[in-house]
Formats: sequence, C-alpha cells, structure tokens
Amino acid sequence: MNMNKPLHNYLLKLPNAVLDYPFGADIHVYKVEEKVFAIYFKDASSEYINLKCDPEKAQQLRSIFNEITPGYHMNKKHWNTIDLTSDLPMSEIFRHIDHSYDLVVKKLPKAVKQRLRILHERLAWLK
Repeated sequence: MNMNKPLHNYLLKLPNAVLDYPFGADIHVYKVEEKVFAIYFKDASSEYINLKCDPEKAQQLRSIFNEITPGYHMNKKHWNTIDLTSDLPMSEIFRHIDHSYDLVVKKLPKAVKQRLRILHERLAWLK
C-alpha cells in the first residue's frame, strides 16, 4: 500500500512512536508505549486517519470541519476520523495528531512519563 509519506514521517518522529500492524498490512497502527494514538488506513478511493480526541473538542471539530467525523470502528466519543483526501491543510492534521499523542502520553504511568520527559525535550510539559 502506498503510504502518505509526510504523514507517516510526522507520526514516527513523535517521541517513542512505533508502527505496528495488529490488524494486517493495510492498517497502520501508531503507538507510544504500547498505547494507540493513530490508525491510518486507505483503499483505492479513500484515505483516513483515526485520532484520539478530548470528547468536548471532538464534538467541536466535527461541527467545524466536514472532513472530521466520529471515529470509524472506534469509540465515537473519544476518537475522530479525518478524511485525508479532503482539503484540510496538513498543518491542521498535524495539530490533531499532536493532540491525540499528548492525550495518550498524559495517561501513561508516572514513571514512564518521567522517563519520556527526560529523554525527549518535546515532552517537557509532562508532570
């Protein structure tokens, strides 16, 4: 499958991000410390990414952007799906990826967060 290179590179540059294929080669699952923060999938006519989102923010984003819908095959309250074939700017998509990643990292055990904070300047905000 042809992967969206800028998107893939951005996802893997996040601290400790890894790519996994638990659902088969066509579904790219991005994790940090074994916790999923993004799922990329595409077929011949469409391309999507599922991202974790704060429930209140998720509702707001869906009302603002037609390209953002409740998470496909996910908990609709906590996940959004972004249509990557739309006109949504890549910078906006990257912002949503960061939000998803940060939500997941924020919920990690304290010792793991401390280790990540020490290893990665981007995570200096972690407590």
